[in-house]
Amino acid sequence: MTKVSALYIECSSDVAAYARDLLYSDPTAINLNYLSDNPLQLRVLASAMSKRFEGKTVLITGASSGIGRSTAFEFARSCPKNLKLVLTARRIDSLKQVASEINKEVGDGVRVLPVQLDVSKADEVRNFVGQLPDEFKEVDVLVNNANYHKVQTANEPNKHSGLVKGVAKAPEIAEEDVDVMFATNVTGLINMTQAILPSMLKRNNGDGSGDIINIGSIAGREPYIGGSIYCATKAAVRSFTESLRKELIAKRIRVIAIDPGQVETEFSLVRFGGNKSKADAVYAGCEPLTPDDIAETIVFAAGRRENVVIADTLIFPNHQAAATIMHRKST
Repeated sequence: MTKVSALYIECSSDVAAYARDLLYSDPTAINLNYLSDNPLQLRVLASAMSKRFEGKTVLITGASSGIGRSTAFEFARSCPKNLKLVLTARRIDSLKQVASEINKEVGDGVRVLPVQLDVSKADEVRNFVGQLPDEFKEVDVLVNNANYHKVQTANEPNKHSGLVKGVAKAPEIAEEDVDVMFATNVTGLINMTQAILPSMLKRNNGDGSGDIINIGSIAGREPYIGGSIYCATKAAVRSFTESLRKELIAKRIRVIAIDPGQVETEFSLVRFGGNKSKADAVYAGCEPLTPDDIAETIVFAAGRRENVVIADTLIFPNHQAAATIMHRKST
């Protein structure tokens, strides 16, 4: 294998990702002169995109796991010198762990602020935005990623067998789950957008500046049996996103929709009340997308030149052609 020796590698994000993969698969393949004591700290700069992110503040909701967590890491890796990340979720311990791991990997050039937040509560969101430290107040990129996951505790029976889980059908859908799901997936996204948007609109002498990236789903485009409420929430996200883009047409604010197909996250385990065998069956014979795949697309969209808007993106793994059309290899 060819040996590569470099202090810094100036390259595109795709080449940077390849270099990272190469290093971790074969540590002898790349001989780097490190600037820190961490032998696994690969300093790869995607030059153009990195410069576009320098000095910016990125706010990611639902950042404690899955797509949100991966997106935080991808932004940090894309701009390890001068970036600010505000990470929110309900699980503060998980957020603090994510922040620690980011700083360990890329160093102190990325400042991370983990904040416990329930986006479904409008007052809580407004207070959160109003109380942000001065250095984090001007949010340049908002990634609305928070989704409702119903987590059962050991002492709580799974009495609602599955609205979020994608298996409940009317008239057996629990009212509580309907309320909570819309509150997080739809109202929460709107709450956060309305709280952040005013500061974006004031920039550039009123011309505005910033990115609003809403994470939807193929379910918002193609409703399927047993997923009526989840599909309805994602359809609402899609409608809100498209309306917002039209409302902001005269501003320099990009409104971006990212709709993943099948992605393997902890959501599948939650869908089936912690039943791992049922969760694993969702991916049997398939190679689903990973949270990292979606994160790379999010960061790519945010890293384009200001006049370029990746407005609407549908992402499938290779075996998927529609919400319920997937090829599965026989086992």
